[in-house]
Amino acid sequence: MANGNGQAAQDLALKVFIPLAVLGVIVAAWWAVVKLTGTPPYILPDPGAVAAALIKDWPILWPAFVVTTKITFMALGLALVGGTVLAILLVQSRWFELAFYPIAVILQVTPIVAIAPLILIYTPTTQMALLICAFLVAFFPILSNMVQGLKSVDHNHLNLFELYGASWMQTLWHLKIPAAQPYFMTGLKIGGGLSLIAAVVAEFAAGSAGAGSGLAFRLMESQFRLNIPRLFAALLMLSALGVAIFALTSFVAWLVLHRWHESSIEREN
Repeated sequence: MANGNGQAAQDLALKVFIPLAVLGVIVAAWWAVVKLTGTPPYILPDPGAVAAALIKDWPILWPAFVVTTKITFMALGLALVGGTVLAILLVQSRWFELAFYPIAVILQVTPIVAIAPLILIYTPTTQMALLICAFLVAFFPILSNMVQGLKSVDHNHLNLFELYGASWMQTLWHLKIPAAQPYFMTGLKIGGGLSLIAAVVAEFAAGSAGAGSGLAFRLMESQFRLNIPRLFAALLMLSALGVAIFALTSFVAWLVLHRWHESSIEREN
């Protein structure tokens, strides 16, 4: 047991150290290129200038970060609920699937920047429009993965439930939904990243501005003013948010699957 715990601690340390070491090398190379070439900060700032801009402009960037984070998580939450409920309805009813699944596909394959202007016209507030855009992008991966999971149940298990006279609700709750959890977790991780991307892209398309704007507006503002250190600082905050979302969704997936599913068990070993 002690050897197993020691090996697990060593593996965790390697998983943390190696990415940090690579990141440190990239930052050092970035700093060296800027200093050796004498690149001006309005073209490519060094890491120190970006850090200084992050501290100096924190009162401006932080509220925008909060707005983007709120829209991202609200869209992801709505996509989780909507995608799961619709997937169950699609699987339980063949007619419902034939009627509504093509509509979901159309919404997915239509570029969000193409329909964002229409959403802005027909919604009362810009924030609601951004939320709808982010929801539409994050919704389909969760829906499609959940549908695939619900349809991938072992037929032998289905026959066993039928043999014992289980109702459709018992089959759904005790067999189909648990069997679909790996697919659902995959959709969750994909949808988490896409909801952030969609929130930023939708704000670009909306061209929103003012005190209630997110980080996308701060990016555009910094670009127009040639305040490149602030632009890099905003990008750094967006990247950190994306990493945090991926880490959170990966942890949730591990928490649900690590005791029984082969993928998580293999990662532990």
